[in-house]
Amino acid sequence: MIHYQLCCSQGHEFDGWFSDSAAFDKQAKRGLVECPVCADVQITRAMMAPAVATREAPPAPAEKPRAATETQATPPAPVAGGRMPAHLRAMLQHMRAEIEKHCDYVGPAFAEEARKMHHGETERHGIYGETTPSEAEALAEEGIEVSRIPWVPRSDG
Repeated sequence: MIHYQLCCSQGHEFDGWFSDSAAFDKQAKRGLVECPVCADVQITRAMMAPAVATREAPPAPAEKPRAATETQATPPAPVAGGRMPAHLRAMLQHMRAEIEKHCDYVGPAFAEEARKMHHGETERHGIYGETTPSEAEALAEEGIEVSRIPWVPRSDG
C-alpha cells in the first residue's frame, strides 16, 4: 500500500491509500478519487516529505489551522466517540445521493433480491435496502458481497 497526500483543484488537501501509484493514476483518471470537502474529482498528488527512518522519534506535527471552507455550518451527526466531521458527513451524503440515483431500492426484500441476482435468476444491477445483521451474515457465508453504509440524512434536508 502507498499513502499519498492529495489536493483538489480548489486547494483542499486530504490523504488516500492506494495499492500502488498506477492504481492512483487509474482511479484519478476515471474520476473515482474525490475531494471529501467539495466532491471535486480533479485530484493531484500534493508534495510530501519522504519518510526517513531515524533513531529518535520524530516531533509531533503542528496542527494546521482550518480553512474557512472547513468550518461547520450545520451541527454534525453523532458518531461513536464524538461528532462526525463535516467533510465525512458530506462524503456520506454524496454517497447516498449516488446510490439513490443509480441503484434500485428493494426495501426489506434486500436479501432475497441479492440472492436472486447471485443465482442468475434476475439481471445484476445495483440495489439497496434493509436487512438484519443475521441475514447479512448469511449472505456473506453464501459468497454474496454486501456492504453496510452509514445512512446519513440527505443534504437537501
